[in-house]
Amino acid sequence: MLLTVAGTASPASAQYKEPEKKDKKEIFYPEAAFDSLQARAMLARGTATIKGVAFTKAKNNMGIKAGNRIYANQIKVVLLPVTPYFNAWYSLRKEKENFRKRRYVNLADKAYRYRLEAVTNSSGEFTFPEMKPGTYFLQGFLPYTKNGYYHEYTGAAYNGYGGRTNYYELKQYAVDHEDRIEEFVEVKENGETVKVRLH
Repeated sequence: MLLTVAGTASPASAQYKEPEKKDKKEIFYPEAAFDSLQARAMLARGTATIKGVAFTKAKNNMGIKAGNRIYANQIKVVLLPVTPYFNAWYSLRKEKENFRKRRYVNLADKAYRYRLEAVTNSSGEFTFPEMKPGTYFLQGFLPYTKNGYYHEYTGAAYNGYGGRTNYYELKQYAVDHEDRIEEFVEVKENGETVKVRLH
């Protein structure tokens, strides 16, 4: 016996299907021309050294970094030569970048290839040896977890006189963060050691 049911529909069909939201992320690139020969020359071997310490501090309730240093443990520090193309990117970033509005300013892939990288130790220390005189930009992304406590309401009790007592339990919370830490550094002459705080 064949049984048919009229008026049924598949779960995916409906009178109106809400369209998916479009990704409104905007990415900008500098319009300046990138000179690979200049970038390569700036990253050629020299005899100077850049030694640094990378760290951040957790933000307080006012959004101000305060408290003890949080040292960058095993993070990558990128060094970029400060060329005219880089300056155009940095100016555009100050003008256009807005994470809340999902606006980002990127370097072209061919420009980002001309970089050096170092990895910090557990004390946040890093080194770029064999550097030439010039101006460089250092950048890293430092993840950390902010821990704290709050009182969670668990209920109330009433006594025979109409009084009420509220009860709370102390709970711990943890929030993950990632700070972008950056700094410009200038090497003035061969053979020198330049110290920098990347925070």
